Amino acid sequence: KSCSHFKCVGEEDWVDSRTIYIGHKQPPPGTEAFIQQRFPDNRIVSSKYTFWNFIPKNMFEQFRRVANFYFLIIFLVQLIIDTPTSPITSGLPLFFVITVTAIKQGYEDWLRHKADNAVNQCPVHVVQHGKVVRKQSRKIRVGDIVCVKENESFPCDLILLSSSRDEGTCYVTTASLDGESSHKTYFAVQDTKAYNTEKEVDSIHATIECEQPQPDLYKFVGRINIYMDNEPVARPLGSENLLLRGATLKNTEYIYAVAIYTGMETKMALNYQSKSQKRSAVEKSMNAYLVVYLCILISKALINTVLKYVWQADPNRDEPWYNQRTETERQRHVLIRAFTDFLAFMVLFNYIIPVSMYVTVEMQKFLGSYFIMWDDEMLDEELGERAVVNTSDLNEELGQVEYVFTDKTGTLTENNMEFIECCVDGHVYVPHAICNGQVMRGAAGMDMIDTSPGPEARHEELFFRALCLCHTVQVKEEETVDGIKHGIHQGKSTSFYISSSPDEVALVEGMKRLGFTYLRLKDSHMEILNREDEIERFELLEVLTFDSVRRRMSVIVRATGELFLFCKGADSSIFPRIISGKVDQVRARVENNAVEGLRTLCVAYRPLSPEQYEEVCHLLSGAKLALQDRDKRLAEAYELIEKDLILLGATAVEDRLQEKAADTIESLHKAGMKVWVLTGDKMETAAATCYASKLFRRNTQILELTTKRTEEQSLHDVLFDLSRTVLRHHGGMTRDTFSGCRRAMLSNGAAAESSGADILRHLTGIVKLIKASKEHPITLAVGDGANDVSMILEAHVGIGIMGKEGRQAARNSDYAIPKFKHLKKMLLVHGHYYYIRISELVQYFFYKNVCFIFPQFLYQFFCGFSQQPLYDTAYLTLYNISFTSLPILLYSLIEQHINMDILKKDPSLYKDIAKNSLLRWPIFIYWTILGVYDAIVMFFGAYFLFDNTTFTSNGQMFGNWTFGTLVFTVLVFTVTFKLALDTHYWTWINHFVIWGSLIFFVVFSLLWGGIIWPFLNYQRMYYVFMQMLSSGPAWLSIILLITAGLLPDVVKKVIWRALWPTTTERIQSVNFSVCLQCSFTSNSNVSHSLCLCCHSSIKDSNHKSSVWFNMMILQAQHHARCLESSRISL
Repeated sequence: KSCSHFKCVGEEDWVDSRTIYIGHKQPPPGTEAFIQQRFPDNRIVSSKYTFWNFIPKNMFEQFRRVANFYFLIIFLVQLIIDTPTSPITSGLPLFFVITVTAIKQGYEDWLRHKADNAVNQCPVHVVQHGKVVRKQSRKIRVGDIVCVKENESFPCDLILLSSSRDEGTCYVTTASLDGESSHKTYFAVQDTKAYNTEKEVDSIHATIECEQPQPDLYKFVGRINIYMDNEPVARPLGSENLLLRGATLKNTEYIYAVAIYTGMETKMALNYQSKSQKRSAVEKSMNAYLVVYLCILISKALINTVLKYVWQADPNRDEPWYNQRTETERQRHVLIRAFTDFLAFMVLFNYIIPVSMYVTVEMQKFLGSYFIMWDDEMLDEELGERAVVNTSDLNEELGQVEYVFTDKTGTLTENNMEFIECCVDGHVYVPHAICNGQVMRGAAGMDMIDTSPGPEARHEELFFRALCLCHTVQVKEEETVDGIKHGIHQGKSTSFYISSSPDEVALVEGMKRLGFTYLRLKDSHMEILNREDEIERFELLEVLTFDSVRRRMSVIVRATGELFLFCKGADSSIFPRIISGKVDQVRARVENNAVEGLRTLCVAYRPLSPEQYEEVCHLLSGAKLALQDRDKRLAEAYELIEKDLILLGATAVEDRLQEKAADTIESLHKAGMKVWVLTGDKMETAAATCYASKLFRRNTQILELTTKRTEEQSLHDVLFDLSRTVLRHHGGMTRDTFSGCRRAMLSNGAAAESSGADILRHLTGIVKLIKASKEHPITLAVGDGANDVSMILEAHVGIGIMGKEGRQAARNSDYAIPKFKHLKKMLLVHGHYYYIRISELVQYFFYKNVCFIFPQFLYQFFCGFSQQPLYDTAYLTLYNISFTSLPILLYSLIEQHINMDILKKDPSLYKDIAKNSLLRWPIFIYWTILGVYDAIVMFFGAYFLFDNTTFTSNGQMFGNWTFGTLVFTVLVFTVTFKLALDTHYWTWINHFVIWGSLIFFVVFSLLWGGIIWPFLNYQRMYYVFMQMLSSGPAWLSIILLITAGLLPDVVKKVIWRALWPTTTERIQSVNFSVCLQCSFTSNSNVSHSLCLCCHSSIKDSNHKSSVWFNMMILQAQHHARCLESSRISL
């Protein structure tokens, strides 16, 4: 890159940076050779495929899946060697699966292409040769000067040069980036803010040196070198100068800015990168079962191959008179022949691996996710937001959660701060009780604002002024934001406060109620209206911004010749820097407020001499101009500046718990989940919130592991004491006592030297620790802010709250919900249903394929291991695609084994499905054995029933295809009836699909065997199905074999429910018995009926509306009460 010979302030050797020439002007004479860097254009590409690479790339991605690749190999084997079944039997299902997936992915990518083109062809205004020209967005280059007008979005990442506002500021909303609808203020470079026309802006001669693109939306480090008379003037650039692509210009007529990051290098594009793929426990179980069935398949093929050669050891069996070998076949080596036979058997039995299961699971997850998004109970009318599903792959994981990690502020609480009180030198002031120096009603025992001269009065004045000055609040006039009018009071236009932090707004509004009103920031001067209605002006010299590492912020102001540093922050970061003030009184009040669950801040100040201020300026300017380690150097500078403080007082604001947050946590506990609350508050504040949210009970023994305690005694001794306490109360301790903790609160507020980065590491580390524990429990993380994203990404399931701290958490989560209370239904109802449904789907798919293929395996023992198929090609092809697929898909979408109201009222039912209980190996083995049993009953039942030569009514004998069709008919009806027996929630759709699929099978068989199809070379199934149905014994055998196949499963369920019922089965039994009892007898006018369950009379009080429909509603309501009372008595 090109660099100037002139040495800039703060210049050092750095790496990984770029130099941008504003307006593409070359540097002035005397610099090194001009070498223009190459940067990408401004095209955004979110699509995955192009027209040319779609087929090869999509095919490659699909065949990376083991099942698809396996069926491709089987299909190729069928094409290469002589196999007993047609390649169509494997090729058609595979083609169906691949085509459906490709169409879905292609359509989604076409939508992305469409959206990309709309963005890339959007018109923008660029300054060239002193004139504004119109270009397409994709043609913007790094270094172009762009003109953006009000309500337009920024086409790329820009550095603000000037604006229509005199002070060189502009207002921006970043709702599309982080969900923040409030207006943020951005600042132009001081030396260029006066350039307000195209010609003036085009005359700017400067270069920008900044870091290479990185995805952090809130971090930017750079500097601008402005050449005036060939002398460079260096100015720092930070995130306050950077306008991000996707943000929108508001309340500013126009701005001029220079493009520094374009196209896929913009921060918005860098945040497109997909998160690491999460896999559910069900998917892992499914893959494990697939491996087992693959081993079974290989074993079957191997056994049949060996037995075939044992059978053919007799020459008469090897070459019967009707099937003599050719000379080529005789000369082929025996190992080659054995291998070919092995492959042929693999092809014959390959249907035991359910290729359509993956498509069915994908469709179930995709379609099932809409039930969450359509749920009206998870609609927040205040926000107008519904639940959002970002990842449908984890639906069933919602039913397996064992640990819940939740943020406090904005997640459990409303993040809507209300100023409660302030304490100045031990004197307490409450806004509602004291206003403008007058004691209001109900203020007994409170202190009046002291207006008498003296040190206390001076501290009081300084305290109120400090809170009016030490903030980043903006004052806005009445306006409409997102359709809502703000700042109107009693029909008059007034101002209102906005800020990225609700705490700051609460404090400024609290000061307003106490008589000190912050008016505005104008020309670097902050204006305050005091109690005497006099306007005071303070020159704002420096802002030491808040960050989570320091946990404080400061401002340096000048008033009437005096210089002050005002500082506010957490007590743990303020008290160690205090040299005077009434520390004990203020500390006592802070601790008292923390116990009440209030958020506290301490306020202090430091008078500065001109010499000290010069030193401060030197420290800050050097740190701000640094390109390398700017944050570190600023932190060191802040540490040197924010010292020797004089304590003024403290504030207390309240952040109320969200509606039903306590009820939700209590329900999660009853469901067997361990809830951890992670917060940066003081220990006392966090503990009070935990009591209020029912995380802690009054009899809960709290074990504390704090920095203070580990300083007093060694960590080993502390842990030993804690373990003794646990042993004393629980009688024993295992390795996983820590991971088994039912209620936990992790607070970082007690440690004076803790940092925000440490907190983030702690959050992620705690989740990692629990995930890696012995039992590998399923974890869920809930949060609403950017600081929660790492925890959300680390957990098995991440849920974002659509809160007031932006939408970073919601965007990066797997699911997003409007309020914390919606977590209850998300887990206890939707999670429960999804897990039950997909568990049945997976087990049922393997079961029905065992029923399908095991008769084929048995058939080989009766056909000399000749690889003769038992079923017709059409049946082999359509069994998984058409005959048995729709009923299980519908079951997996709408099955409700228990009413959702009962699931919400009785969270303990969640325990019945915990730890992947329905996909454990014993359950899997039971389903497999059941499938083998049904297959044996079907095959040998049909075999023994027709052991003797059987004739139809017209004297014809049954052949092998009739035998196979009989077995297949029993198979289809048995597996479909099995699913019908497992169905608890019947609707007209169930009836239509289940009975409709059976009717479709019968109709297809009649057509397939009843018509001579011209495209078939031979038609071995012609008239076979009709011939079978014309036989009375065939009808009898179908009924007997279906009954024999289903009977053991029914008997097993009856015995198990009677002797070892689960809680769910008890509820189902009560539900069923009450449904049988709760029948109603109605008289002729339908205004009165009798419940035979509780023998109470049901009357319609409004006889004028005594219609059948009203009576049915009354009956239904009463019936629900009967069910609930029965559940409670049980």
